[in-house]
Amino acid sequence: MTFKELNLKDDILSAIEELGYEQPMPVQEKTIPFMLEQTADLVALAQTGTGKTAAFGLPVLNMIDAGRKQVQALVLAPTRELCIQIANDLKGYSKNMRGMRIVPVYGGEDIRTQLRQLDTAPQIIVATPGRLIDLIERGKIELGSIDFLVLDEADEMLNMGFKEDIETILQRTPETRRTMLFSATMPKEIANIARRYMKNFEEITVGTKNSGAENVEHIYYTSQAKQRYLVLKRIVDLNPDIYGIVFCRTRQETKEVAEKLMHDGYNADALHGDLSQAQRDTVMQKFRIRNIQLLVATDVAARGLDVSDLTHVINYNLPDDVEIYTHRSGRTGRANKKGVSVSIIHSKEKFKIKDIERMLKKSFEQQQIPNGLEVCKKQLFYLIDRMQNVEVNEEQILPYIPQIMKQLDGLSKEEILKRFVSLEFNRFLNYYKDAEDLNYHERSDRGERGERGMRSDRGERSDRGDRGERSERGERGPKTGNRVRLKMNIGDREGIDPKRFLGIINDVTGDKSISIGAIEVTNKFTFFDVFSDQVEKVVTAFAGETEYLVTEAKGSKSFEGGSKKPEYRTRTAGEGRSSGSGEARGSSSYKGGERSYGSRPAATATSGDKPWRNRDASDRGSSRSTSTEGRSSERRSGGSSYKKRY
Repeated sequence: MTFKELNLKDDILSAIEELGYEQPMPVQEKTIPFMLEQTADLVALAQTGTGKTAAFGLPVLNMIDAGRKQVQALVLAPTRELCIQIANDLKGYSKNMRGMRIVPVYGGEDIRTQLRQLDTAPQIIVATPGRLIDLIERGKIELGSIDFLVLDEADEMLNMGFKEDIETILQRTPETRRTMLFSATMPKEIANIARRYMKNFEEITVGTKNSGAENVEHIYYTSQAKQRYLVLKRIVDLNPDIYGIVFCRTRQETKEVAEKLMHDGYNADALHGDLSQAQRDTVMQKFRIRNIQLLVATDVAARGLDVSDLTHVINYNLPDDVEIYTHRSGRTGRANKKGVSVSIIHSKEKFKIKDIERMLKKSFEQQQIPNGLEVCKKQLFYLIDRMQNVEVNEEQILPYIPQIMKQLDGLSKEEILKRFVSLEFNRFLNYYKDAEDLNYHERSDRGERGERGMRSDRGERSDRGDRGERSERGERGPKTGNRVRLKMNIGDREGIDPKRFLGIINDVTGDKSISIGAIEVTNKFTFFDVFSDQVEKVVTAFAGETEYLVTEAKGSKSFEGGSKKPEYRTRTAGEGRSSGSGEARGSSSYKGGERSYGSRPAATATSGDKPWRNRDASDRGSSRSTSTEGRSSERRSGGSSYKKRY
């Protein structure tokens, strides 16, 4: 099938032909005829990167009256980047349609500029939910004339805490509107919105519902947690032409991993919530033009990124939610190209791999972490391939050839090759000469535990070496015995619950050693206990925050000696983090009417090995962000509805 067979207007066909569009992708082939020929609402499930913008954009443009100066279509997107990308794509599709105006509105830009753009009503508005509500409340946007409403990346919007905003916007649009909901996955929240706000909707699925992209290979490596960074470097070195995203759990971990990679000579940079919008835009522009080879990011910071041709997605940590893994892996393998999703796991995380396999209905391949010889061989032949395929500029180098030939006159071809390879490769060979085996090996002999204490009672490595002793109840961290009650200026009215609150603590402190005790959420405040010698850490971390205020609760008493203590438990890996929206693993404990959450896992150690690469400072500095001032308006606190609006 061709686009000409889809009954689109000539001015749209001419525009997409100029853009190089010939045959519709599967999601376009299914949705465009449905939108043009039917009147029902639509729920379309397809992975990111499968051509969804054209799938809803082309039929909407085809049905809009360019001569009518009213807002006829609204497209909602979760992030600034995606909002801009959709608007640019729609402008490209409609460039031959006289009188058609498309205006994007989003946070992070001076609102006065957008107010001026709205002085004349456009036919299409592309918006992030928070900024749209702001403009509606200012009386600058009226949705009463909306004929078409599109929710793009709907599951992402829900993960980012936009549920209330979406419902507010839906209530402002006429009941006669036609709604199109596009999503990569179908969580129950999406199904609830569809049932509540959509009429006689048709569901179109491209691929299998809640499945990963078809062109993505899923592999994982198993190692000790403390060697995770060394494994990451092996993966990158084994794939010298890698162009990908490394996903981390927290902002602090993102900064640390990116800084280590840059220090070791890799072409990398970080994307996280501490960057200002200007810094974020700079990093993204460098990544898009491949000045940066590896982007280290949190899930929240990476939402809405639209970057083509990624070869790899690397899960430095597995996410807590399968749906988040689906979104991560879906960023590679786009437009019928192959991609690889790599996960670095500890042996005790294999159950997570099984969960993801069941959800995606795909098999993961466990591979051995490459040894030094394998890495060197791959790099060497990559170098030879580059030499074979290099474009020779004879005109510029011709004057120097006689002198070069004279200098090399006494060397045979074989000797020249040896010296050429050695010149480029000696440092690399020296670095990997005695490289250790990073693979995790199961041991059946419990007697091999020895003095290092590297195995648990089940015969598995526990990697507790630098995490501090456990108490009888399994608590980690300091053993001061005294706890102090603090309070934060957020509560029920901001949609806070204990899990989301712990996500805020994780995000802002970036310190996994801080132990949070009993949590009590009231309408306006959240009260929580910390060890007395960690109070200063918490208060200092929040001192730079403008939206959160942490103080000691009035009448705060330390829990000592014979006084009754709340019950604490050890939180499972990732619980309460802000990177996911699903239910935390494990169950909550109750005592005295309060929900108790336990201590955080301690940070794992990383090897202090020396980098083999020795690029000069100017090369490394080209991809480093110059400042970390400001907070991105996109940060979300554990997926809660308490957030800055776009």
